[in-house]
Amino acid sequence: MRYALPLTMLLLSLPGHAQQHDPAMHAHTPGMAAPADSRERVHFPDAMVAHTLASMRDHLAALQEIQAALASGHYDHAAEVAEQRLGMSALVLHGAAESSKFMPEGMQAAGSKMHHSASRFAIAARDAGVTGDLAPALKGLAEVTAACVQCHSGYRLR
Repeated sequence: MRYALPLTMLLLSLPGHAQQHDPAMHAHTPGMAAPADSRERVHFPDAMVAHTLASMRDHLAALQEIQAALASGHYDHAAEVAEQRLGMSALVLHGAAESSKFMPEGMQAAGSKMHHSASRFAIAARDAGVTGDLAPALKGLAEVTAACVQCHSGYRLR
């Protein structure tokens, strides 16, 4: 079974996963200061900052590749990308053991949540290839991105 709605419409329609948008975060009136960044600063060594930012860019690229694969009906590919680049299998690739030494507990928890969610999504995506039911996979993908949003909303490097 294929869905007629665009993937973005399906993702936005998932209950309980919509994030509130604060227009004030993006509005800037000339002469007015931008709102202060209240996220917790996390201090990493310079080399670890570069490595971590590269890993996060790869996470974002993986999410885009996953969405494109889902939209094309390539559920097994979406699952493989999720597990190898975001899931529990990706921990070594991204040097999680080394970078986690510098993370506050809440940041570590958000990262673990994201990796576990990605592995669960990979299973749901493979299941969608068999059942044709994409809804559980989309719900799983929303859980992955919710963990990303949680971390990026609460923490910033230097």
